[in-house]
Amino acid sequence: MIKIQYNWDLICANLLFGANFSFFVSLTRYFLDFRQIFMLQILASAMFFVPFAIFSERSYRITWRDFGNILVVSLLVVYGWMFMLLWGASYTDPIDASTISTLGPVFTLVFARALTHTPIVPMRVVGVVCALIGAGILLFDKGFVFTHGSSNYGNALVLAAVVAIAINTVIIKPQLERLGTLVVMGWYYIIGLAITAPFFWKYIAHTPFLQLPITALAELLYILLLGTVLPMFLLYRGAEKLTFVHTALYRYLQPAIATVLALLRHQEKIDRANIVAAIAIFLGVILVIWSEIKKGANAPSSLSQNTTHE
Repeated sequence: MIKIQYNWDLICANLLFGANFSFFVSLTRYFLDFRQIFMLQILASAMFFVPFAIFSERSYRITWRDFGNILVVSLLVVYGWMFMLLWGASYTDPIDASTISTLGPVFTLVFARALTHTPIVPMRVVGVVCALIGAGILLFDKGFVFTHGSSNYGNALVLAAVVAIAINTVIIKPQLERLGTLVVMGWYYIIGLAITAPFFWKYIAHTPFLQLPITALAELLYILLLGTVLPMFLLYRGAEKLTFVHTALYRYLQPAIATVLALLRHQEKIDRANIVAAIAIFLGVILVIWSEIKKGANAPSSLSQNTTHE
């Protein structure tokens, strides 16, 4: 019964994350600068997670080595994932962005295996190659031009965000196991506020957010509460108890919900490149996961993505 609850955590987290892409695109195209949304995301996350770090006895167990790891990972989460994802989403479309995000499990496994010097498995190599081919199709579908503001440029930024969150999940594993997810995430956003507020507070300080149209305000509230804070909590809670395979497979819900919303809201049309890329990426991730199942390995549990990151 408990396992069912954690499965539902991952399902809900990925559905909520998937809807984000449509709202990101809508807000950044017509109402807000992506840096405003970014600063508000950090602020909302800090308000929820920081108390867990401040009032938990586990915070007193943090060593200088722990803090060093958390600092590096905070940079990866805040600037590598959240900032880059928003920046990229402001130039690309929801379908491409959500499809590229499903590469997260592949990169997580690649980095984890590289650090543990695991022998090369042919099926895993084929899976990684398939997934990268899918990403390449989305990146180069409109040519090899990566001019600022182009959809290729946006897709490349989303891919960079996926790589950042994958590295993060590998590096932070020891601290998550020893200190607990909520404490670590609290420290993410203590550091996150310190490294973002001096540079990005000006983007929200004098913005009359309440004067936004009601639909835009609803989208913004969704992103902050239902698209950031709640799914991050659900994702990490589910990932702590289940395996990497669960977290990776449920991630496929993100492009599904993002595609449905994009089509319903007339933000994008599915073309041949979307279909071919999605098939290649999904096949690649399945092969990588299947190689893990066959090997009987314990996958990087937590970790994932999330992050959603992710």
